[in-house]
Amino acid sequence: MGDRPHHLNSLEDGDALIDELLAGPEDENLAQIIHLGRERVNPGWPDHELQVGVNKDLRVGVLSFADGSGNYVTVGTPESRSSPEYHLGGHWVHFRDQVEISVELAREAVKEFLVSGGKRPACVLWKCQCLDDDQ
Repeated sequence: MGDRPHHLNSLEDGDALIDELLAGPEDENLAQIIHLGRERVNPGWPDHELQVGVNKDLRVGVLSFADGSGNYVTVGTPESRSSPEYHLGGHWVHFRDQVEISVELAREAVKEFLVSGGKRPACVLWKCQCLDDDQ
């Protein structure tokens, strides 16, 4: 996905992105989304980022969000995997424990991100993606 930029112009495009991640190879299961309606901190450089990943075998997903307020990752259930890995642009991305949510909730969050103008989706719970697990 990293070498194939897409424009998400509708909520259906958000669904299509999730479907493409589910249908794609294991080493292309994480996408980065930037909302073009938000300001740039430098010319051409976004002030935020949403990542969405899905594991097609387990039918779970993960979201991370970063902006000037911090870096966040979804709060998963206690049963979700420890240290799951997803793949974006030729690199494995390692997440903290218990961050995976249902694919359907990930879909809802992507849609909320699109309609909110690029705000952190409120339909999921978030925790700080800090280096120190006590934060």
